[in-house]
Amino acid sequence: MSPVSQLAQEDPMKAGMIIMLNGASSSGKSTILHALQDLFDEPYLDAGLDKFLWMLPTRYLDRPLWDEVLGLATRAGDLGHHLVGGMHRAIEGLSRSGNNVIADHVLVERSWLLQSALLFSDLPAYLVGVRCPLEVLEARERQRRTRTIGQAKAQHELVHTDLTYDFEVDTSVSSAQACAQQIKERVEQSGPPRAFKLLKERVAG
Repeated sequence: MSPVSQLAQEDPMKAGMIIMLNGASSSGKSTILHALQDLFDEPYLDAGLDKFLWMLPTRYLDRPLWDEVLGLATRAGDLGHHLVGGMHRAIEGLSRSGNNVIADHVLVERSWLLQSALLFSDLPAYLVGVRCPLEVLEARERQRRTRTIGQAKAQHELVHTDLTYDFEVDTSVSSAQACAQQIKERVEQSGPPRAFKLLKERVAG
Protein backbone atom coordinates (compact mmCIF):
# COMPACT_ATOMS: atom_id res chain seq x y z
CA MET A 1 0.00 0.00 0.00
CA SER A 2 1.33 3.42 -0.93
CA PRO A 3 2.02 5.96 1.86
CA VAL A 4 -0.78 8.16 0.47
CA SER A 5 -3.31 5.30 0.55
CA GLN A 6 -2.24 4.33 4.05
CA LEU A 7 -2.59 7.91 5.25
CA ALA A 8 -6.09 8.11 3.78
CA GLN A 9 -7.18 5.08 5.82
CA GLU A 10 -5.88 6.38 9.13
CA ASP A 11 -8.21 7.97 11.64
CA PRO A 12 -8.23 11.77 11.49
CA MET A 13 -5.91 13.39 13.98
CA LYS A 14 -7.63 14.74 17.06
CA ALA A 15 -8.17 18.47 16.68
CA GLY A 16 -5.94 20.70 18.73
CA MET A 17 -7.23 23.23 21.26
CA ILE A 18 -7.83 26.84 20.24
CA ILE A 19 -7.80 29.70 22.76
CA MET A 20 -8.77 33.00 21.17
CA LEU A 21 -8.18 36.14 23.24
CA ASN A 22 -10.32 39.09 22.17
CA GLY A 23 -9.87 42.61 23.48
CA ALA A 24 -8.95 46.18 22.68
CA SER A 25 -5.47 47.44 21.94
CA SER A 26 -3.32 47.65 25.12
CA SER A 27 -5.60 45.30 27.06
CA GLY A 28 -2.74 42.84 27.63
CA LYS A 29 -3.64 40.06 25.21
CA SER A 30 -0.12 39.44 23.90
CA THR A 31 1.37 39.22 27.38
CA ILE A 32 -1.35 36.76 28.43
CA LEU A 33 -0.68 34.72 25.28
CA HIS A 34 3.00 34.32 26.09
CA ALA A 35 2.23 33.53 29.73
CA LEU A 36 -0.15 30.79 28.61
CA GLN A 37 2.51 29.31 26.36
CA ASP A 38 4.78 29.04 29.41
CA LEU A 39 2.06 27.55 31.63
CA PHE A 40 0.93 24.68 29.43
CA ASP A 41 3.09 21.56 29.34
CA GLU A 42 2.16 20.86 25.72
CA PRO A 43 3.13 23.34 23.00
CA TYR A 44 0.65 26.04 21.95
CA LEU A 45 1.39 27.92 18.74
CA ASP A 46 1.16 31.71 18.65
CA ALA A 47 -1.12 32.43 15.67
CA GLY A 48 -2.31 35.87 16.76
CA LEU A 49 -3.12 38.89 14.67
CA ASP A 50 0.29 40.52 15.06
CA LYS A 51 1.99 37.47 13.59
CA PHE A 52 -0.02 37.93 10.41
CA LEU A 53 0.37 41.70 10.30
CA TRP A 54 4.15 41.30 10.45
CA MET A 55 3.99 39.03 7.39
CA LEU A 56 3.22 42.13 5.33
CA PRO A 57 5.97 44.13 3.62
CA THR A 58 7.27 46.71 6.08
CA ARG A 59 5.91 49.60 4.00
CA TYR A 60 2.34 48.45 4.79
CA LEU A 61 2.85 49.10 8.50
CA ASP A 62 2.90 52.87 7.90
CA ARG A 63 0.37 55.22 6.37
CA PRO A 64 -0.98 55.60 3.78
CA LEU A 65 -0.71 51.86 3.03
CA TRP A 66 -1.69 50.96 6.61
CA ASP A 67 -5.19 52.27 5.87
CA GLU A 68 -5.63 49.30 3.52
CA VAL A 69 -5.09 46.99 6.49
CA LEU A 70 -6.51 48.29 9.79
CA GLY A 71 -5.71 51.99 9.67
CA LEU A 72 -8.88 53.19 11.38
CA ALA A 73 -8.60 50.64 14.23
CA THR A 74 -12.33 49.95 14.02
CA ARG A 75 -12.68 49.11 10.34
CA ALA A 76 -10.44 47.09 8.04
CA GLY A 77 -9.52 47.80 4.46
CA ASP A 78 -9.70 45.17 1.72
CA LEU A 79 -6.20 43.93 2.50
CA GLY A 80 -7.09 43.65 6.19
CA HIS A 81 -10.12 41.49 5.39
CA HIS A 82 -8.04 39.19 3.20
CA LEU A 83 -5.35 38.93 5.85
CA VAL A 84 -7.72 38.16 8.74
CA GLY A 85 -9.64 35.68 6.61
CA GLY A 86 -6.36 33.88 5.98
CA MET A 87 -5.56 34.02 9.69
CA HIS A 88 -8.87 32.37 10.58
CA ARG A 89 -8.40 29.59 8.03
CA ALA A 90 -4.81 29.05 9.13
CA ILE A 91 -5.93 28.65 12.76
CA GLU A 92 -8.60 26.18 11.68
CA GLY A 93 -6.06 24.22 9.65
CA LEU A 94 -3.55 24.14 12.50
CA SER A 95 -6.19 22.86 14.90
CA ARG A 96 -7.51 20.21 12.52
CA SER A 97 -3.90 19.04 12.03
CA GLY A 98 -3.61 18.42 15.78
CA ASN A 99 -1.85 21.64 16.82
CA ASN A 100 -2.85 23.65 19.88
CA VAL A 101 -3.21 27.36 19.12
CA ILE A 102 -3.47 30.62 21.05
CA ALA A 103 -4.45 33.72 19.09
CA ASP A 104 -4.96 37.30 20.20
CA HIS A 105 -7.56 39.17 18.16
CA VAL A 106 -9.56 42.39 17.88
CA LEU A 107 -13.00 41.38 16.60
CA VAL A 108 -14.02 44.82 15.39
CA GLU A 109 -15.62 43.62 12.15
CA ARG A 110 -18.88 41.69 12.19
CA SER A 111 -17.74 39.61 9.21
CA TRP A 112 -14.75 38.42 11.27
CA LEU A 113 -17.10 37.31 14.03
CA LEU A 114 -19.28 35.43 11.57
CA GLN A 115 -16.34 33.75 9.87
CA SER A 116 -14.69 32.66 13.11
CA ALA A 117 -18.00 31.32 14.43
CA LEU A 118 -18.52 29.26 11.28
CA LEU A 119 -14.95 27.92 11.22
CA PHE A 120 -14.44 27.20 14.93
CA SER A 121 -17.87 26.15 16.22
CA ASP A 122 -17.18 22.43 15.80
CA LEU A 123 -13.63 22.62 17.15
CA PRO A 124 -12.39 22.69 20.78
CA ALA A 125 -12.14 26.49 20.54
CA TYR A 126 -12.52 28.79 23.54
CA LEU A 127 -13.34 32.48 23.11
CA VAL A 128 -11.94 34.55 25.98
CA GLY A 129 -12.79 38.19 26.58
CA VAL A 130 -9.87 40.32 27.79
CA ARG A 131 -11.38 43.31 29.57
CA CYS A 132 -9.83 46.48 30.91
CA PRO A 133 -11.33 49.88 31.85
CA LEU A 134 -10.84 52.65 29.31
CA GLU A 135 -8.80 54.88 31.62
CA VAL A 136 -6.30 52.05 32.18
CA LEU A 137 -6.11 51.30 28.45
CA GLU A 138 -5.42 54.94 27.66
CA ALA A 139 -2.71 55.17 30.33
CA ARG A 140 -0.97 52.10 28.91
CA GLU A 141 -1.32 53.48 25.41
CA ARG A 142 0.47 56.70 26.40
CA GLN A 143 3.28 54.71 28.04
CA ARG A 144 3.94 52.52 25.00
CA ARG A 145 5.67 54.20 22.08
CA THR A 146 4.48 51.52 19.67
CA ARG A 147 0.78 52.28 20.24
CA THR A 148 -1.35 54.68 18.20
CA ILE A 149 -3.02 57.18 20.52
CA GLY A 150 -6.80 56.86 20.36
CA GLN A 151 -6.88 53.27 19.18
CA ALA A 152 -7.80 51.84 22.57
CA LYS A 153 -10.71 54.27 22.98
CA ALA A 154 -12.00 53.50 19.49
CA GLN A 155 -11.96 49.75 20.13
CA HIS A 156 -12.92 49.66 23.82
CA GLU A 157 -16.66 49.10 23.46
CA LEU A 158 -16.80 47.89 19.87
CA VAL A 159 -14.52 44.91 20.31
CA HIS A 160 -16.88 43.26 22.84
CA THR A 161 -20.23 44.26 21.26
CA ASP A 162 -22.71 41.37 20.83
CA LEU A 163 -20.16 38.79 21.91
CA THR A 164 -20.66 35.74 24.08
CA TYR A 165 -17.54 34.44 25.83
CA ASP A 166 -16.63 31.12 27.38
CA PHE A 167 -15.04 33.21 30.11
CA GLU A 168 -13.48 36.63 30.70
CA VAL A 169 -10.51 38.13 32.51
CA ASP A 170 -9.78 41.70 33.62
CA THR A 171 -6.18 42.87 33.33
CA SER A 172 -6.82 45.90 35.54
CA VAL A 173 -7.38 43.70 38.60
CA SER A 174 -5.15 40.70 37.77
CA SER A 175 -1.68 40.49 36.28
CA ALA A 176 -1.21 38.90 32.88
CA GLN A 177 0.28 35.85 34.59
CA ALA A 178 -2.71 35.57 36.93
CA CYS A 179 -5.11 35.97 34.00
CA ALA A 180 -3.25 33.24 32.14
CA GLN A 181 -3.53 30.95 35.16
CA GLN A 182 -7.27 31.62 35.37
CA ILE A 183 -7.68 30.79 31.69
CA LYS A 184 -5.63 27.58 31.98
CA GLU A 185 -7.69 26.41 34.95
CA ARG A 186 -10.96 27.12 33.18
CA VAL A 187 -9.87 25.31 30.03
CA GLU A 188 -8.76 22.27 32.02
CA GLN A 189 -11.65 22.17 34.48
CA SER A 190 -14.72 23.48 32.64
CA GLY A 191 -16.85 21.63 30.13
CA PRO A 192 -16.59 21.87 26.35
CA PRO A 193 -16.50 25.40 24.88
CA ARG A 194 -19.83 26.90 23.87
CA ALA A 195 -19.22 30.52 22.82
CA PHE A 196 -18.52 29.91 19.12
CA LYS A 197 -21.47 27.53 18.86
CA LEU A 198 -23.80 30.12 20.39
CA LEU A 199 -22.38 32.85 18.16
CA LYS A 200 -22.88 30.68 15.08
CA GLU A 201 -26.52 30.15 16.01
CA ARG A 202 -26.98 33.88 16.53
CA VAL A 203 -25.17 35.34 13.54
CA ALA A 204 -26.04 32.65 11.02
CA GLY A 205 -29.60 32.11 12.14
